[in-house]
Amino acid sequence: MDRSDEISVGVILGFPAEIAEELQRWRASFGDPLAEVVPAHITLVTTTPTSDWEATRQHVREVARCQSPFMVTIAGTGTFRPVSPVVFINVEAGFQDCVDLHNKLQRGPLERDLPFAYHPHVTIAHDVAPESLDEAETVLKNYKATFPVVSMGLYEHDADGIWQLREELDFGTETDNHAGTSCTDAAADTTNEGR
Repeated sequence: MDRSDEISVGVILGFPAEIAEELQRWRASFGDPLAEVVPAHITLVTTTPTSDWEATRQHVREVARCQSPFMVTIAGTGTFRPVSPVVFINVEAGFQDCVDLHNKLQRGPLERDLPFAYHPHVTIAHDVAPESLDEAETVLKNYKATFPVVSMGLYEHDADGIWQLREELDFGTETDNHAGTSCTDAAADTTNEGR
């Protein structure tokens, strides 16, 4: 895909199908209209404009290549209220892995100042009635699931406002382009980009 105009991208960690489907059913039960179009996920990079698709894609590929798979446990609920009408499931195990990945990704072509500190979470209710937010926070307070994370998805926000998966990038996968390049070298190169 050749791109020169500005596009918006995002990077997420997806879930195993059975967990994603269960969380989507819960999200729909709270009346969240996005339940049908937004799969359960942990956002690593939120909507970020970029004018260089190729540089962005290469940057995200390189971060994935240098990332080892890790375990995630999501458990219990939290909320961003009153700042934002969101109830979420907490990321327990894997929290720091998500923060580290976010920090690596939010460099180079994806570098920008965020209006809030990054906090990995799984949204289960957003922009619904206060009583539905209360219900979500209460009903799922004992929810818990553990699963391995072995890849991340690079998405584009298309002209219709829908997130489209452009690449699912497996962690730790070598490509021909990087023969002989160590992750330490690549990480050092990435760290100096745009800083």
